[in-house]
Amino acid sequence: MIDIYNLEKSFGNTKALSAINLKIEEKQVFGLVGTNGAGKSTLLRLLSGVLKPEAGTVTIDDMRVYDNPETKKQVFFIAEDPYYFNNATPAEMMKYFSEVYETFDKEKFFELLKAFGLEEKRRIATFSKGMKKQLAIGLAVAANTKYILCDETFDGLDPVMRQAVKSLFAKEMEDRGLTPVIASHNLRELEDICDHVGLLHQGGVLLSKDIADMKLNIQKVQVVFSTEEAEQKALANMDVMLHDVRGRLHTITVRGDKESVMNTLACVDTVFSEVLALSLEEIFISETEVVGYDIKKLILG
Repeated sequence: MIDIYNLEKSFGNTKALSAINLKIEEKQVFGLVGTNGAGKSTLLRLLSGVLKPEAGTVTIDDMRVYDNPETKKQVFFIAEDPYYFNNATPAEMMKYFSEVYETFDKEKFFELLKAFGLEEKRRIATFSKGMKKQLAIGLAVAANTKYILCDETFDGLDPVMRQAVKSLFAKEMEDRGLTPVIASHNLRELEDICDHVGLLHQGGVLLSKDIADMKLNIQKVQVVFSTEEAEQKALANMDVMLHDVRGRLHTITVRGDKESVMNTLACVDTVFSEVLALSLEEIFISETEVVGYDIKKLILG
C-alpha cells in the first residue's frame, strides 16, 4: 500500500502540493485526475522517490521512498515525456533497466516489443510520441515491479493501443498483483479501468472515492410528476444533490441506492420515471458541485 500523509512540496515561491493525504490500496487501479498544473506529475515524482518532500511522508509498504533503493525497486515511473539515452535503441534501454531492476524479464520485454510492432535495434530518436510511450510501457511491465506510476501514459496512443495497454495492465494485475497509478487530465480515459479515483486541484486533494461505491450510492432520475404535490413529496424524501427542470421533465441526481430511490418514486404519482446509470464524469460533477466546485471547468474545460 502507498500511504501519503500531509505531503507538501514547493518550487521557489510556487506551492505545488499542500497537505496531501491519500491511501492507495494494492491490486487496484488508482486514477489521479487533475488539470495541468494541479500537481499530478509532482506527486508521482514524490511517490517514485525522484523528488524529496518538504514536509509529510510517503511510504510504500511501510517503508520511506526517498533515498531508499530497496523501496524504489518496487516502483517504475513512466514520465509524461519518457527519457531515453541519446542514440539508444530499445535493446540498449532494456540492458540498462535489467541492471537496475533485478526482476526484469527480458523475454517478456521482447514479446511486448513484438506485440507493439517496435524494432529492438532502431534508434528511439526516430520513434513517434506514441511509439516512445509504448516502449516505456513495455519496459515498465517487463521490470515486474509491484507499482507502475503512469503520468499521462495514454496521451499519444491511438484508441486501439489504449485498450491494449489497459488489457495488459489488467492481465498483470491478475497474474502478479500489479498496482497501477494512472495520472490523467481526462476522466473519460479512466472510466473503464480505475477502481478508485482521486481529484487533485491547486495542489490539494479535492476528492478521493471508490468508483464502485460512488456508482452504487448516487443515482440519476428522470421523472415527470403528475402533480406539484407529488413532486414536493418525492423531493422531500430524497437526498437531492442536483436538480434540473426542463419543461415538465425533472432530472435529479440523488444520493442513495437504486432500490430506495425507486421505492420513493413508487409512492408518488408520476407520468414517467426512470433511474439511469451515471458515467464517472457525471458522478464527479455531482460530488464536486455539492462542495462548491465546477468540475466541468476543472477537468472538462
